[in-house]
Amino acid sequence: MNLSFNEMYQASLRKDSTFEGSFVMAVKTTGIFCKPTCTARKPYPENVAFYPTPKEAIRHGFRPCKVCKPMEPTGTTPAAIQEMVAALQADPALKIRDEQLRQRGLDPGQVRRWFKKNHQMTFQAYQRMMRINMAYQKIIQGETVTSAAFDSGYDSLSGFGESFRSVFEAAPSQPTDKSVIHITRLTTPIGPMFACATEQGICLLEFTDRRMLETEFQDLKKRLNAVILPGDHPHLQYLARELDAYFEGNIQTFTVPLHTPTTPFRQQVWDLLLQIPYSQTRSYKRQAELLGKPTAVRAVASANGQNRIAIVIPCHRVIGDNGHLTGYSGGLARKQWLLDHERAHLPK
Repeated sequence: MNLSFNEMYQASLRKDSTFEGSFVMAVKTTGIFCKPTCTARKPYPENVAFYPTPKEAIRHGFRPCKVCKPMEPTGTTPAAIQEMVAALQADPALKIRDEQLRQRGLDPGQVRRWFKKNHQMTFQAYQRMMRINMAYQKIIQGETVTSAAFDSGYDSLSGFGESFRSVFEAAPSQPTDKSVIHITRLTTPIGPMFACATEQGICLLEFTDRRMLETEFQDLKKRLNAVILPGDHPHLQYLARELDAYFEGNIQTFTVPLHTPTTPFRQQVWDLLLQIPYSQTRSYKRQAELLGKPTAVRAVASANGQNRIAIVIPCHRVIGDNGHLTGYSGGLARKQWLLDHERAHLPK
């Protein structure tokens, strides 16, 4: 899919995040280049040039914009926030209040807005959810409620009990049949993604701008009788390492464990997706034939679109019967980027 000048210009006017990584926009009058999502005032089309990569824009004499920082992946977590999240993951009982934020040179309001935008909750709520997750893990491992509460940073049992009930709909002293889905946010060259894991494996990897994301969260919670809480997990660490290696062109196959609760038919479709070789494509029609259901092309396409684990389960490798790109929840520009990336990193 070769984007036209007008398609790229209109995507920049919309600040369309699904085009991240597909091109940069260079402004002839200022000598700078930007991401498609840059919030700076957009120039007139006659003053614009588009390049496929930041490196190409620099080669033509343009310098990176200081507003959108096109040399960094979109959605990169600021270094100071990275440090705080790492500290909380190491010790969820830690409490970072506004005073501590100011001591770190951070504006509490800006931190609050960043977490609200990128995690759908405030920083204080993020900390509370991490503490609840930590306490839950301690309780299911056999610790007493009292020990779990105070070890997780709670000052009173009543406060802990109220917080626990609000999440798990049961008192911490009562057995609960709910499990926890751990969620984290990852940065990639084509946009930030949410990743979720259970004890069995990765159950979700989606771009944060996916329209059906909240529906997927609700479906997972219902199927697994679970709550989604921020927190680290070995499966998430494993996934992050493999994603980095994939985007660097160093691996072609993912080995991270997966957990894909769904219908038997969708599972068949997703299992078949895993069999499509790196850099190659198949049509929806061919997928249906391989399943032994040649008339079920629409059903196969629907199940393909309901895949919750993007990139790892490579639904981006399925295209239309005419060879054209169709139907990718992350946007067709990302689908093309992934296919181009894989073809560029085939062994010589």
